Amino acid sequence: MRSIGDMARDSGLGVSALRFYDRAGVLIPAWVDPASGYRWYAPEQVDEARLLVRLWRAGMPLADIRLVMAGWSRADTSLVRRLLEAHLRRLELGLAEARSEFSALRALLDHRENPMSPTPRTGTVRLSLPASALAAALDAVRFAAGEDPELPMLGGVLFDVEGDALHVVATDRYRMAVARMDVVAHTDAVGRTDAVGHEGSRAQVVVPSPLVEAMRALLTDDETARLAVEGERVTLEAGERQASGQCLAHDFPDYRRLVQLPPGRGVAVDVPAFRKALETGAVRAAEEREPGRSAREVSVLATVDDGTVTVCGDEDGSGCGNGDRVGVDRGFLLDALAAANRDRIVLEFGAAPTAPLAIRRTDDEGTFSLLMPVRLDD
Repeated sequence: MRSIGDMARDSGLGVSALRFYDRAGVLIPAWVDPASGYRWYAPEQVDEARLLVRLWRAGMPLADIRLVMAGWSRADTSLVRRLLEAHLRRLELGLAEARSEFSALRALLDHRENPMSPTPRTGTVRLSLPASALAAALDAVRFAAGEDPELPMLGGVLFDVEGDALHVVATDRYRMAVARMDVVAHTDAVGRTDAVGHEGSRAQVVVPSPLVEAMRALLTDDETARLAVEGERVTLEAGERQASGQCLAHDFPDYRRLVQLPPGRGVAVDVPAFRKALETGAVRAAEEREPGRSAREVSVLATVDDGTVTVCGDEDGSGCGNGDRVGVDRGFLLDALAAANRDRIVLEFGAAPTAPLAIRRTDDEGTFSLLMPVRLDD
C-alpha cells in the first residue's frame, strides 16, 4: 500500500489533486484509516493515477474523465476513443478561436504602435537620493524581478520618477514588489544645489537586473547618490564610484493598475515566529506548473478566530480552523518577508482565495509586495 504522499511522488499527481479526485469519485483510495483519515492506495492504482495525470494535463472536463477512467480497462474501448477524439476536437476549435482573437489583438497593438519603430527616449532626468534610502528601496523589490527570457521587459527594476517621488518596482508575474522614496536636494562640493525632485513630466526607465545589482553594490556609505537618465542610458554615482549602462528597450506594465486592490483583512504577524512556522510547516506540491519551471512548494495559510495566521497541515487541511485558506509559494513568501526587513508586518488577505496576498510594512505604506495565490483543489 502507498500513502498519499508516495502516490503523489510515484504518479506525478499532487496530494491536493488526489484528495480532489477522491471526493469526486474518480480515484478512490483502496483504504482510508478510520482513525486518522489518511488515504492509502493499492499498487495497481499508480497506473490509474498516471492516466489521470495525462487527462488532467490535456484539460479534459471532470465529467469526461470519470467516463474515461471507468471505461479504460474494458474490452470495448470505443467509448474512450470517442471521448478522447471529442475532447481533441474541442481543443482544436478552441485553439482556432484563440488564434483568431490573438490576431485581432495583434492588429490593435500594431495600430497603437504606429509608427512601427519606437520613438527614442529623449531628455535628461537627474535626481539626488540618500544612498541608504535607495539601497533599502532596491533591497525591497529586486527579489521579485523576472528571469523569463520570453518576457524581457520584466527582467529588471522599473524606476518611475514623478515630482518629488521615486517608485522602484519589480515583478515576475507571480509576485510584485513596490517601494517609494522621496527625492531630496543635493549640494555638491562647490556649493551647487540640484533642484528638488524631477520638474519635468513623469519619466520611467527599466534598469536590467545586472545593472541593478551593480548599483546596489555602490550604495554602501551614508552619502548622497546621483541618478541620471540620458536617452537610453542610466548612470548612478555614489562618491567617486559609478555604475552605468543601457536601459531595457521595453515598456513596463502599468503597475499602478495592478496594485489597486479592494480592501482586505489585515493581520499583524510576528515575522521571526511566522518564518519558523513556514520553514518547518507542511507544504504541498503545486498543481500548476509551467514549462521550464520546477515544481513549487506551497504553504497553505489561514486566518483563525483569535485573529492570527496559521500554516495549515498538509493532510486534509489540519490546523486550519474554520477560516478561509490561501495557498502561496513558500519560497516567494520567505523572500518577501526578508525583503520587508521588519520584525512585524501585516499580511493582508483578499476577499477571495484568488486575490493576491499583500505583505505590508507597519511603518511604510509606500513599500509592499504582492503574491499571486496558488490554486488549491480542496
